[in-house]
Amino acid sequence: MKLHQNRYVWVAVTLLAFSAAAVALTNSAGSEAKPADLRAQILARMRTTLEQADPGQHHHAGHQAAAVESEVICGVHVYGYEPADVTALAEVRTVYGFHLCGVAEDKRPWDVAVKLAGPLIMDMSTEPVGIQVVEATAETIYIDRLREMFPPKYAELAQTEALAEPEMADLRRRYDAAAGL
Repeated sequence: MKLHQNRYVWVAVTLLAFSAAAVALTNSAGSEAKPADLRAQILARMRTTLEQADPGQHHHAGHQAAAVESEVICGVHVYGYEPADVTALAEVRTVYGFHLCGVAEDKRPWDVAVKLAGPLIMDMSTEPVGIQVVEATAETIYIDRLREMFPPKYAELAQTEALAEPEMADLRRRYDAAAGL
């Protein structure tokens, strides 16, 4: 009798596990995967904002916008955000980071693609999101302009950090796919 009861217990446990898995799959079907933490959410928002912006909106001097059908593919890095103590993306007002974007024209390899890169500040409190890149002006050299625009702790990072290897590899993979390579 004991062996017979154990079999029912195992069947019940197995059915319960399959039911839980089915409920989890049903609840996740149709919903997009959401980043697990605030930094990941900020990275996703930065990337999406930059990739949907016209290359001219990146405000890089000397770069002409590519053909309308070209796709902009970006990699991003966050130095920090303000207010620094917030826990939700909706509360983030300013993001300090780095971007490297390539304009993916048909069959144009990465090495010769138009690229937009450098430290940037994103104003997340506006719609559309404001994008401000660091560029030298007639009055200031690049490093001085960086220090004018960025808080000191982020200016220091901007002088030494760009994209991490995994982000760069993902950028190149997505660029090649968009360029049809």
